[in-house]
Amino acid sequence: MQYSAAGMALVASSRGALDGGATPQALHAHPEGSVTTECDVLVVGGGAAGIMAAIQAGRAGAKTLLLERNSQLGGTTTTAGVSFPGLFDAWGKQIIAGIGWELVCETVALDGGTLPDFSQVPDRHWKNQVRVNPFLYALLAEEKCEQAGVRIAYYEFPQSTHKTADGWQVDCAGFGTRRRVLCKQIVDCTGGAEVVGLLNLPRLRDQETQPGSMLFKLDTAHNPGRPNGPGSGLLDSVYVHGADSSNSRTVTAANLNGRKSVLKQVRTAKKRLMHMQPEAGFRESYRILGDTVITVEDYQSGRVFEDAVCYAFYPVDLHTRSGVTPKPLARGTVPTIPLSALVPKNSQNIIVAGRCVSSDRLANSGLRVQASCMAMGQAAGAAAALAARQQTTVSEVAMEDIRDMLRQYKAIVPAV
Repeated sequence: MQYSAAGMALVASSRGALDGGATPQALHAHPEGSVTTECDVLVVGGGAAGIMAAIQAGRAGAKTLLLERNSQLGGTTTTAGVSFPGLFDAWGKQIIAGIGWELVCETVALDGGTLPDFSQVPDRHWKNQVRVNPFLYALLAEEKCEQAGVRIAYYEFPQSTHKTADGWQVDCAGFGTRRRVLCKQIVDCTGGAEVVGLLNLPRLRDQETQPGSMLFKLDTAHNPGRPNGPGSGLLDSVYVHGADSSNSRTVTAANLNGRKSVLKQVRTAKKRLMHMQPEAGFRESYRILGDTVITVEDYQSGRVFEDAVCYAFYPVDLHTRSGVTPKPLARGTVPTIPLSALVPKNSQNIIVAGRCVSSDRLANSGLRVQASCMAMGQAAGAAAALAARQQTTVSEVAMEDIRDMLRQYKAIVPAV
């Protein structure tokens, strides 16, 4: 296992009521294309964790900016095409709800789909995955951000981060835009903890990373189907070995390799290529070194941490060059995620959420899935909003205040 403090090119995430919705005192335009945005909470990364963190912070009354380096929200669910977020249930009951579940349910309802019966315990974990229409999911995510007062900035990412008397100065870049963000709290939801890397805080990483996936669809005629309706079916996929989301160079390499593999499949199958996602999906890169490191023993035993803020549920699911053989959790076991695994060691005024959670590699292979990332994101958003309100750092916010806010917004909080 390696420790890295190297700052990586940062994945950014944001836009909701685009900058046109910003108040004059919060956004100042300059002739050369630079702007200054003042906010309470800056969320970087608009995937499963970042969407929920931003909406939760916004609903809690925090002025929130969401940065996203791509053109839409959703991350793995939308851009990478893994449009079956899970798992929200374990052993016959729902264990993850809140803002993420709200978004999933509204997406399925608008698409005319159906939800699984969580009272039934399937013989295979994937049978209770929820299929969502990724296009509707992205649209509804933007709508919910706007309703929560969250501003979104697409195509931007942080270049540097500096401490200030009140929190942070984050200098970001996008084409034609230079943005200076002055904020009290940062929520790093970039997947690889890129903001944490910019701050030279320690991160964990193994020399080998799990392969990514490039999703596509081959057919003899145009047959898109409906995600939860007749004719639905999973997209095809190919492994992208060595996939690494650490920086623009490694993401470029993964996308090029994935597309070569898809082209080979087209020539071999002699079918039409009907669909291909614009970007590979990544399973693993950097993880933070937090105040708590969740071990596979913690995960498989269902350890209930004193500062647990949410549940997680998925088999230990380590993908290798030869494939994957999931290791299901023992019946009745439901892991928890502590707030201290979301806080980088020796840090102030920054928290993470998503697959960069402080954990060992095997535990992370189960923790990284979308439903768990949604739950972590909502918890991080609540902690950041409360810290900004109380003018303190996230580790100093009373756990019961965080849990009360999560319950207020329908999250399921572990009984400690």
